[in-house]
Amino acid sequence: MTYKSLFFGSIGTIIETSELQRESFNEAFKEAGLDWYWDQEDYRLLLKQSGGTKRIEDFAEKNNTTVQAQKIRERKTEIFNQKLLTEKLMPREGVIDVIEYTKNNQIKLGFVTSTTKDNINSIFLALKNYFTEDDFDFVGNNTMVQYPKPHSDIYIEAIKRLNVEPKECIAIEDSGASALSAHNAKVSCIAFPGSFHEEDNFDFCSKIMLKLDTSIFN
Repeated sequence: MTYKSLFFGSIGTIIETSELQRESFNEAFKEAGLDWYWDQEDYRLLLKQSGGTKRIEDFAEKNNTTVQAQKIRERKTEIFNQKLLTEKLMPREGVIDVIEYTKNNQIKLGFVTSTTKDNINSIFLALKNYFTEDDFDFVGNNTMVQYPKPHSDIYIEAIKRLNVEPKECIAIEDSGASALSAHNAKVSCIAFPGSFHEEDNFDFCSKIMLKLDTSIFN
């Protein structure tokens, strides 16, 4: 199969941020006067639910607590973005090689995420020494779709904007829920599990890789 487009599907496919995300949630909880603390095992389980606001809402309901979930999520995002700019982070292994391959072989490159623009801007700023937003032919965000992942809307939007067919695309995803969004859009998906997603179900993916390389195009 000759692919015309490659989709990095989530922030976590490009850079490992799960621990920073967890720390940011806990700091936001503390600022909000909550005695919540998500340890690594808690967070691993909570990540089975896509969307930070939904995780907060579900956790509050489970603990019979009323909170302003959206406000806490927004503060968590601010903290997370600050951390991105102060930590010395690098792309995940193989990401640069794959991006260079797409540029050298006229393969359209997409960043098919449904996260916020602020998160996306911070990621590109943190990794500016490696690549920029201009290297991508499509960059998604939460304002483009009514339903975020694990719904397939953002994949459908990317396919439409890049004028390609699903069968001509290959996606890389780091979690089972996000991989399912690609699968349901009829896009072949490579599982590239993040550090908190090793036990996710990737049975429907074409392959699982712990390190990316250009063999994904074969």
